[in-house]
Amino acid sequence: MSTVELTTANFDQTVTDNEFVLIDFWASWCGPCRQFAPVYDKSSEKHSDIVFAKVDTEAQQQLAAAFEIRSIPTLAVIRDKTLIYAQPGALPEAALEDLIRQAREVDMDEVKKAAAAEQAAQEQA
Repeated sequence: MSTVELTTANFDQTVTDNEFVLIDFWASWCGPCRQFAPVYDKSSEKHSDIVFAKVDTEAQQQLAAAFEIRSIPTLAVIRDKTLIYAQPGALPEAALEDLIRQAREVDMDEVKKAAAAEQAAQEQA
């Protein structure tokens, strides 16, 4: 599957319609971003069940701000409309594949339970 250009216009729809979304925050002037792009694209060909999205931080400053992007490239993983990973840095192919494997293994019921407990605790504070 090829990568999808993510914008403020299609972000909510993309995340709502897909269980597993990987997002690469990048910019055209960023050397590490350009080095990471072929690794990301190659991985997108291997995982047809995952949406591989790209956010141009220059064109989509509002999205970059929403994710508090301070350094690029930054990779984010969203499963079941929940952000489970966001880290800056270009990953080598093996590390990206390992991240995808780990993200697949996350028990989203546990993540949602923990998030609900945390929110309840904050509301009581």
